[in-house]
Amino acid sequence: MTAIRRWAPLVVALLATGALIVTAPADDQRAGSAVARALDGRQLRIMAPAAPGGGWDQTSREMQAALRDLAGRSEVYNVAGAGGTIGLSQFVRLNGDPSQLMTTGLIMIGAVETNDSPHSLAETVPLARLTTDYQVVVVAANSPLKDMKAAAEAMRADLPAVSISGGSAGGVEQILAGLMAKAVGADPAKVSYVAHSGGGEALTTLLSGRSTLGISGVSEVMPQIKAGQVRALAVSSPDRLPALPDVPTLRESGLDVELQNWRGVVAPKGITPEQERALEQLLLDMTRTDEWRQALADRGWGDATLAGPEFEEFVKSEQSRVAQILKEIGLGRS
Repeated sequence: MTAIRRWAPLVVALLATGALIVTAPADDQRAGSAVARALDGRQLRIMAPAAPGGGWDQTSREMQAALRDLAGRSEVYNVAGAGGTIGLSQFVRLNGDPSQLMTTGLIMIGAVETNDSPHSLAETVPLARLTTDYQVVVVAANSPLKDMKAAAEAMRADLPAVSISGGSAGGVEQILAGLMAKAVGADPAKVSYVAHSGGGEALTTLLSGRSTLGISGVSEVMPQIKAGQVRALAVSSPDRLPALPDVPTLRESGLDVELQNWRGVVAPKGITPEQERALEQLLLDMTRTDEWRQALADRGWGDATLAGPEFEEFVKSEQSRVAQILKEIGLGRS
């Protein structure tokens, strides 16, 4: 009897430990089964509505890596053109398919306005906002413009002569170009903006001398900055960025401008409320993975996680805000 009493606490501890070992995977299985039920045996597919190499493509591929342990293998595919509105026009036809996701963001909202697109994000189910990203104004390494103050003076003296290369028409780069023109007292409608479907093409235009300035997301142009191909003049953030500590903000350079890009994920209309909740939870779980946290650090993205009704309201407010900005700088719908 003495021996039994002596071993009893150890037996109880082992049983308790065993219970913990059994119940923890059960919770994981329930979470995983919700995703499995939502996908109904189909592989997750993520549309990047732009050319390879840009912000949407980078986001989609980082998602693919971070989702591997949560949802298994997934596929990323690109549909480039018109600020994402070509991809959007294809995505809205995937009605009711929970295995389809699309990366989106401020650029698409602007492109819908400027391209007079027949489709908008109102025809999708917003799932989650993931990241924020600021823009950087750059010049070729051999440019005579040594800082943003010199660039601003050139814009003030002859705005049409200062061509600016960037992403799609109506996107965050063209919005920033218009705001910069307005800040120097020029007519934003007279900005000589050279639109491209991807950051790589815009960089080629800048390096070839066919544009004076380039505007790009920090994560997209950072390799060229580090390689010495381009020189960063200013960033669109309220404070200097840790990734570019020596580069002043536009405000520091005398231009009262601040602009933040954001990226998120939507699903097709027609999915069930249960499927929507499962996909939202999947994305929230993804943002907590080590892989995703490392991607934020490597890319210089800000964590802007927002899901559910709050994200849906955010998208609606962004549509109104961007439409107003575009109208102010002469790019909105008449």
